[in-house]
Amino acid sequence: MDGFSHVFVICYFNQLRPDQMGVLQVRPRRFLRRGLSLKELPIVGVFALNSPSRPNPIGITQAKVLGRRGRRIFVSGLDYFDGTPVLDIKPYHPHYRVRKIRTPEWYSNLDRKAKIAKKRRKLI
Repeated sequence: MDGFSHVFVICYFNQLRPDQMGVLQVRPRRFLRRGLSLKELPIVGVFALNSPSRPNPIGITQAKVLGRRGRRIFVSGLDYFDGTPVLDIKPYHPHYRVRKIRTPEWYSNLDRKAKIAKKRRKLI
């Protein structure tokens, strides 16, 4: 891992509640933090989101490598709970980068609504 700036960390979500396992449809709740209401959020397939609710308890995230000491790798930006078991670590390569991304219409619409809600909150 020496020399790599970022890694993918694959984990086992050992702290999921029973109601979060086996779920196939969810609401994109991250938009709640951006000012939208639950009623405004559509129900979408779980694979369209980074929701912790999954049909299986496997997760993947990207993290910045801060350094290595012996067999330990120190990272920042890890969005797992403390103590989450790590299954594997893979180096991030530049060819993984996607230059032009596309999102579904429902996502673009929610993003636009969230930006409008943010502007309204600033005016208040």
